[in-house]
Amino acid sequence: MKASLNENAWDGDWYRRAYFDDGTALGSVSNSECRIDSIAQSWSVISGAGEPQHAARAMQAVDKYLAKRDEALLLLFTPPFDTTPLDPGYIKGYPPGIRENGGQYTHAALWAAQAFAMLKNGEKAMEYLSIANPILHGDSPSAVQRYKVEPYAVCADVYSVHPHVGRGGWSWYTGSAGVMYRVIVERIVGLRVQGTRLRIDPCIPKQWPGLHVTFRHRSATYDIAIENPLGTGSGVFHARIDGETLADPSQGMALADDGKTHRIEIVLG
Repeated sequence: MKASLNENAWDGDWYRRAYFDDGTALGSVSNSECRIDSIAQSWSVISGAGEPQHAARAMQAVDKYLAKRDEALLLLFTPPFDTTPLDPGYIKGYPPGIRENGGQYTHAALWAAQAFAMLKNGEKAMEYLSIANPILHGDSPSAVQRYKVEPYAVCADVYSVHPHVGRGGWSWYTGSAGVMYRVIVERIVGLRVQGTRLRIDPCIPKQWPGLHVTFRHRSATYDIAIENPLGTGSGVFHARIDGETLADPSQGMALADDGKTHRIEIVLG
């Protein structure tokens, strides 16, 4: 499957999204609408199926064509479906720029943040998370008037076409909220519980000095200090738990259920 995807889905600068029954590509530079779709690019990284050079190039295309910083939007694809005779299904029933028809679909925006974190680009990952963060869509009276939905709950989508640019839709979207939480905890902070072990592999912006996390597992508490003295933002150089150095930090550490507080020190480099 991996070989077939890279042979048939690569479009030159990004991955195509799909094919119609007659073999016409979707998400291709040859399309007048939906020329590039973010999901195929993000999942070329997340799945591990994309060729590394292609996947990195595909995410550059996402950043170039789908990140609209002036409007604080991360588009699902562009241009929206409108007049094309091709029928991609129900999403064409939405007006252009609304929900899945070329708006910001929050799941996809967060997958892009995750992909950049997996590429060890903490700056881009945090930038994308910030764009998707509802609080930053409600930090001024003008932003509140534009966004129109709750700034303390994740919404499913944000509109991208005049006169509704920046308006949130379908708020209290628990699926997207869960994805956002996992991207922050598992990919930025880098905490992942795997069976009975805790792995820590952060990806933070290079300018961050570090961060501190308190993590509870059953009856135990873990006080975790992550330091970034060399400004790398990723790569665990040194790890200790309760003063004991881990020989191989990539293997993680055993989790306890002992009612105690344990001190973890991580140094990036």
